[in-house]
Amino acid sequence: MSLSDAQQCSGNIVKNGKILGKQQYKCKECNKRFQLDYTYKACEPCTSPNIVALIKEGYGIRSIARLLSILASSVLVRIRKIEAKIQQTTIVKGKEFEVDELRTYIKKKDKPIWIVLALERSTKKIVTFNIGI
Repeated sequence: MSLSDAQQCSGNIVKNGKILGKQQYKCKECNKRFQLDYTYKACEPCTSPNIVALIKEGYGIRSIARLLSILASSVLVRIRKIEAKIQQTTIVKGKEFEVDELRTYIKKKDKPIWIVLALERSTKKIVTFNIGI
């Protein structure tokens, strides 16, 4: 994200100090703080949409982490945040759905984590999404 992109978004962007030598900016409207150049790629705004796209393509946690150059635990944290934002919809008769599950683990194989995703076949919209042990 460039400063001009951020200013087009809101117009009320001001400098807001430095952290570790990197300039911080703040939106006066939504009070969101950000920086233009992130050291760790998991902090970039495009990370969550990329994770969603890779999950839809069937990639696993470690594959996503490797492709995005971030930690697997960061991917899982992002997935949980994405899941919290998804509104549960009712499943209607007469429509076709695709359900896919992924069994993975982080650090310990004896504690698996399941990710289950249901898509409406015609629109490819996420109907339900769940993470569990």
